[in-house]
Amino acid sequence: MKDLKHLIYFESLLENANNELIKQAQADGQLAIGYTCFHVPEPLLNVDKCFSTRLRAPNTGSIDIATYYMSNYTCEYARALLERAIEGGYQFLDALIGVDACSMMNRSMEHFELLHVNDKPGFFVTHCDIPYKIADYTLDSYEKQMRIRVLDRLTENYGVDTSDEAIRKAVAEHNEVCKIISEIREMRKADNPVITGYEFHVIDLVTYVCPKALILPYLRETLEELKTREPDPKPAFRARVAIVGSEIDDPSLTKLIEGCGALVVSDRYCFGSTPGREVIELNDDEPALRQLCLHTMQVSECARYISDEKVLQRRETADKLAKEFKAEGMIYEQMKYCDYWGFERALVSHIMHDEYGWPVLSIDRLYNNGNSGQLRTRVQAFVESLEIKRIHKEGK
Repeated sequence: MKDLKHLIYFESLLENANNELIKQAQADGQLAIGYTCFHVPEPLLNVDKCFSTRLRAPNTGSIDIATYYMSNYTCEYARALLERAIEGGYQFLDALIGVDACSMMNRSMEHFELLHVNDKPGFFVTHCDIPYKIADYTLDSYEKQMRIRVLDRLTENYGVDTSDEAIRKAVAEHNEVCKIISEIREMRKADNPVITGYEFHVIDLVTYVCPKALILPYLRETLEELKTREPDPKPAFRARVAIVGSEIDDPSLTKLIEGCGALVVSDRYCFGSTPGREVIELNDDEPALRQLCLHTMQVSECARYISDEKVLQRRETADKLAKEFKAEGMIYEQMKYCDYWGFERALVSHIMHDEYGWPVLSIDRLYNNGNSGQLRTRVQAFVESLEIKRIHKEGK
């Protein structure tokens, strides 16, 4: 297929946490608000003169210093962020919104404070506790924490307008991004899609790490370009797979999988499009903040939620997406030492095979896994097994 006009530019924006568009927005007087987790409703960090950037640590090498502070039995994402912070990689941030979603990320965010990794005037780190289930009292607590620990802190430190009107304006801009990503995502359902999983991953990632207003013109143009893009006459892939699991912010992992002949057609992981890029419908009867908190709790697929209905929701979502996007198998993954997804993957990878009938490749992986020869070999074997199943099915 013809190369996408802005793909190389998108890739360049992912090379550094402090990318070109972030620098441009800050030069215009805007505030960079870092965050690490879906549980902080994204529009809340894009009110008034703020813009959100979800933290990554691209091109991570050694994480020995962070390991000294956090031990080598904590997830590499949390350690990679701390390592980059100690190196001075997040000096551009004006605030960091942390959540106590897991003990490892909590420890990482605590060290951001204890080690004074950012010396900007006004910089602060805040922590928000996240519910385990959806109920009236958990929603009340969640809403209260988002108001006191996020919005009020932004107002106190920087004079940010966090009114209901400001939140609704941020949601409208957020929704435009979501509509574009959702429309592009639908194109992956085609038998011979006009976009690869790697290209979609890159496009989706830049919406998390760049100021929405500055990335939107490129997204609009890319959407129009894809509408007229011609796919290769013969698909270059041997199988279609869905990826389910924990945090993936490194598109080289998707590139590795597709290099083995498996087209990635669906993503249900942190930093993916499900959840995270759904349009948020607000009514005029309730405060926007409360509606945002409820929406986040309802669509969250985090393994932190352990109520029976949430456990079933994660399985049903994985099954539904794989069917809708015509996947032939699933890759169920987790980052090493991730407590929540470790338990989830070990059990549900078997359930998706035994109860839902999906061929499943179950893997645990490093934070940066784009050059893993072992993983490449396992994916290649999985692709071959999917091909054999298809040949047998067609033969019958």
